[in-house]
Amino acid sequence: MKRCPWATAGDELYERYHDEEWGVPVHDDRKIYEFLVLETFQAGLSWRTILHKRENFRKAFAGFDFRKVARFSRRDRERLARDAGIVRNRAKILAAINNAKRYLEVRREFGSFDKYMWSWVGGKTITGRRRRLCDLPAATPEAQAWAKDLKKRGFSFLGPTVVYAHMQAVGMVNDHLKGCFRSADLA
Repeated sequence: MKRCPWATAGDELYERYHDEEWGVPVHDDRKIYEFLVLETFQAGLSWRTILHKRENFRKAFAGFDFRKVARFSRRDRERLARDAGIVRNRAKILAAINNAKRYLEVRREFGSFDKYMWSWVGGKTITGRRRRLCDLPAATPEAQAWAKDLKKRGFSFLGPTVVYAHMQAVGMVNDHLKGCFRSADLA
């Protein structure tokens, strides 16, 4: 079975993520928030690092329940800053909590974050049709426009590169390379 080259390092968890999750369209608001949190913490680090800490993040961030995270107190922030199971970056911790509050605002305005998010790609997955890893962009015009809107709405740590990684993860973009078995599956 041929995979995208980034997922073939002999890491079973990484391969399973590639095979079962990456690029699969997500429409559940809680799952979308999970990916936003994970992508925020991934900024400047490897996805493999975050993926291996995912269950710790799930516990630390109330199962990615954005309603609960939006109500996190100073005590919760301090708990997270001491949690060795996650990335203990205070700015990213504050961003995850702030973004939960902004997330709720978007849901009130649009009915769901899903509806808002998918509007940036016209409700359909963009197919990348890329052949090599070097063909993958760091961001696209859609990611740049969405990141600008997120910033205007008060979200933090969600610049164009992080937003594009999120778009790939949640299936807004199918960037499985040509020849990868998932590319055709998700087309």
